[in-house]
Amino acid sequence: MFTPFSVTGCSLELLRIGERGIVAFCKTHDPTISEKLLLMGITPGTTITLEQQFPFSIIKVGNMLLSIDQESFRAIYVRIVDN
Repeated sequence: MFTPFSVTGCSLELLRIGERGIVAFCKTHDPTISEKLLLMGITPGTTITLEQQFPFSIIKVGNMLLSIDQESFRAIYVRIVDN
């Protein structure tokens, strides 16, 4: 029997414009990317809203809009927040 399900967590890359997520973890083997995310305030528990994805990615963290490179963008995994 089929049981309905929903995606509650995913890569930031899969969010749609305007969707919010809470950072669950950052997955990267590159210490420079980890440090960059930490300096931007992107840590587990931080709420992120995807503002723009093309031609470059812009996320909203708190009251700040941040442009983020693709490698960093792909390293962030979030739990989707119901809007």
